[in-house]
Amino acid sequence: MQTRSDPREVAPGVVIIPTLISNAYLVGDDSSWVLVDACTPGNERRIRRAAERRFGRGNRPRAILLTHGHFDHAGSAGPLADAFGVPIFAHRLELPYLTGQAHYPPFNLSSPGFFTRIARFFPTSTVNLGTRVTVLEPKQGVPGLPDWEMIETPGHTPGHVAFFRRTDGALLAGDAVTTMNLDSFVDTIVRRTRVCRPPVPATSNWKNARRSVELLAGLRPSLIAAGHGLPMCGAADELSRLAGNFPLP
Repeated sequence: MQTRSDPREVAPGVVIIPTLISNAYLVGDDSSWVLVDACTPGNERRIRRAAERRFGRGNRPRAILLTHGHFDHAGSAGPLADAFGVPIFAHRLELPYLTGQAHYPPFNLSSPGFFTRIARFFPTSTVNLGTRVTVLEPKQGVPGLPDWEMIETPGHTPGHVAFFRRTDGALLAGDAVTTMNLDSFVDTIVRRTRVCRPPVPATSNWKNARRSVELLAGLRPSLIAAGHGLPMCGAADELSRLAGNFPLP
């Protein structure tokens, strides 16, 4: 019997790998696939097992794509890149944080909310991927995913990106939005679905974050698969309402 914590297909060619903190996604088919985000450190075995079940043993991705560099999205990227022998791609503005040249701004711990209370235990630094990571160029297409496009969605981090497939409206949103209310302990524990703003303590520029939500709302996605929360279908109107009434902390 499949549970919410099991990998499963949420759209054609899109498999979610849920973990305790964040989600990763296998995108594509057995002839060409990529991993989008890599969760916290220590999840490489879980992600590799999910990939083997989906694509078969020895079938390697074309690349690992990062929506941004926070430790809960890039944490297992290095060991996975080494195991698969593939490059990691991220927006150029994320590379200083992913190569040890810079640290993300300190978390804002002044706002109320469940996620803010537990964020004090999270590192503001992230993994150092060194030469494994290279620039994801906006105008050169998405490596390994010709049917997808990269959408620049800064705000949560300077170089945050999302991935969108126009043929069916599937959106991999990273942390540009979440699909659960991280400010609520109950909603977080039960993973109640709701389109919400980015995680509060780790969002560095709220003006840009709001613009990014407005941009994504204009795409009218049929599926919102975020870094936190369960994927949501038919939530374009809810995303538009968030864009029109964006709550600032």
